[in-house]
Amino acid sequence: MAEEVRSSPGSAAASTTTAASAVAAARTNKSSTRFLWPSVLRWIPTSTDHILASEKRLLSLVNVRNVVLAATFLFYCAFAFRLLEKDMKGRLARGNPPGVIKGVSTYCGAGQEGPIRASQREVPHSRTQVCFSAGVPSPDDSKTNFPTSVNNFGTKELPSIDEMWTPYEQEQVNIGSGPPGSKVRWFRSASDEPRFINTVTFDSKDDSPTLVMVHGYGASHGFFFRNFDALAKHFGVIAIDQLGWGGSSRPDFTCKSTEETEAWFIDSFEEWRKAKNLSNFILLGHSFGGYVAARYALKHPEHIKHLVLVGSAGFSSQTDAMYAPLIRFKATWKGAVLSHLWESNFTPQKIIRGIGPFGPDLVHKYMSARFGAYSMGEVLSGEETRLLTDYVYHTLAAKASGELCMKHIFEFGAFTRVPLLQSASEWKVPTTFIYGYEDWMPYEGAQEARKHMKVPCEIIRVPKAGHFVFIDNPTGFHSAVLYACRKFLSYGADNHSLPEGLISA
Repeated sequence: MAEEVRSSPGSAAASTTTAASAVAAARTNKSSTRFLWPSVLRWIPTSTDHILASEKRLLSLVNVRNVVLAATFLFYCAFAFRLLEKDMKGRLARGNPPGVIKGVSTYCGAGQEGPIRASQREVPHSRTQVCFSAGVPSPDDSKTNFPTSVNNFGTKELPSIDEMWTPYEQEQVNIGSGPPGSKVRWFRSASDEPRFINTVTFDSKDDSPTLVMVHGYGASHGFFFRNFDALAKHFGVIAIDQLGWGGSSRPDFTCKSTEETEAWFIDSFEEWRKAKNLSNFILLGHSFGGYVAARYALKHPEHIKHLVLVGSAGFSSQTDAMYAPLIRFKATWKGAVLSHLWESNFTPQKIIRGIGPFGPDLVHKYMSARFGAYSMGEVLSGEETRLLTDYVYHTLAAKASGELCMKHIFEFGAFTRVPLLQSASEWKVPTTFIYGYEDWMPYEGAQEARKHMKVPCEIIRVPKAGHFVFIDNPTGFHSAVLYACRKFLSYGADNHSLPEGLISA
């Protein structure tokens, strides 16, 4: 713009006001031109509308899984009735009265022709429940990781067709242009437009406790797509995209310190809570979302009745022996280069934007590897991988905003600059930690924090799962969440036994 002003024809009497306007316009557009080249290379258009559209396609998997579940349910019912019909005909042919026939309705189609033997009358009811736990039909107990977990939480009957469909509402919640009276300008930006938090709310029973789910770094609420339906049967599930991520507003990120960066997420979440008029809810956060949830609980404990931290950041320390190889690597020239990139806020998302048309393919390769070839638990189907890849690409390639928190919150190696361990003695909310058995976030940090907490604290490890425990082993994750929140569920208040398969640390 400045070059155009200098090269334009005209006399020395050119207007000073015009030149000043050009300079001002150039400054206003500085943030736009800074990201010009990745925008040119990006051949797939990305915007909030594209993110919301891909989110809708991904969440359609919740209903697709329910349709499959419904069809499976009907198949088993038809099979069971067929067996019942054959058995009654057999009794009539042999002159036996077709009277007391027990156990068929709970046998889930696994009976045999002919008279029902005494052993078949006492079929464990958990078999039917496990078949349909967490929306994953499996008529064989051996294929289910936690055969007693559903029993522990009081499921009494097979789900009806109506219960297999969980409607949800997507909305953009207006959180204003800044928190009233805040001394931290967490909305410091060239624009004073209102900010919005992308929110999905699932239908639930009126008396269900509210569960708010917060995603981790570089993610968004769509990562919980395997969990919404199962959890919505027990909670009023609400999931959000944090400010600057997913389908939420992406204001210019201008925070200059760890304090301001924490305020960016904590205060915006508090404004969202006020807009939704929520209180006395269960707050669940994953990874960096766990860090934000914990910081929020420390600042606003009066609104939270239980805190669930899933593979949470903030509890590991560089002094841990397991990090010795990383510390040695940081001392090498390669480590120095990566540390410099980290301190320069060079995020993984910038790579996705920078490689333009190769971005979707790179995301697909990573998703296929992490949740396919190198999955630690239940592998994603081809359709799940395709839709999740599309969703993740659009959320990563959109305007940089919340992702730029990285260098202010974390040091190189994902060590938090202000560890939550330092605040363990100030904890005021009962807390449950959930870790995948193969999680790269060590659970030992939570154990150390528990020693200083003055509130109830549990640590649960879920087998066959890594850092994304809710994707790797959704059934085990659901069992862990239900157990953590048992005192708020009418059927689990008196149950103190850990579900089979889960590990207490």
